[in-house]
Amino acid sequence: MAKIKKGDLVQVITGKKQDRGGDRGKQGHVLSVLVEQNRVIVEGVNVVTRHLKAGQTDRGSKTGGIVTQEAPIHISNVALVDPSTKKPTKVGFKVEKAKDGSVTKTRVARKSGKDI
Repeated sequence: MAKIKKGDLVQVITGKKQDRGGDRGKQGHVLSVLVEQNRVIVEGVNVVTRHLKAGQTDRGSKTGGIVTQEAPIHISNVALVDPSTKKPTKVGFKVEKAKDGSVTKTRVARKSGKDI
């Protein structure tokens, strides 16, 4: 089971401070997880400006221009936010066995012990 998934609320824990133009301390939801590259795309974090080459669609409308979008950030630079304290926390796992023999594995916040 992955520690960070799509839709999770995470906080940037490294990098430049916000007063210096960085993203440290910002919180946002995970838009996608790039497993092979160990990176995540977080809403409102690491926003870059891309210049797209002008082109045309089949209908004749112009495409391209200047677009701002979120760029990937390494997964080690973000921490999952504890839902009870709204602060970043490490993630643990709790394995529970049911009477019928099935096993469920859930993510747990290390500081508060609450399920995420």
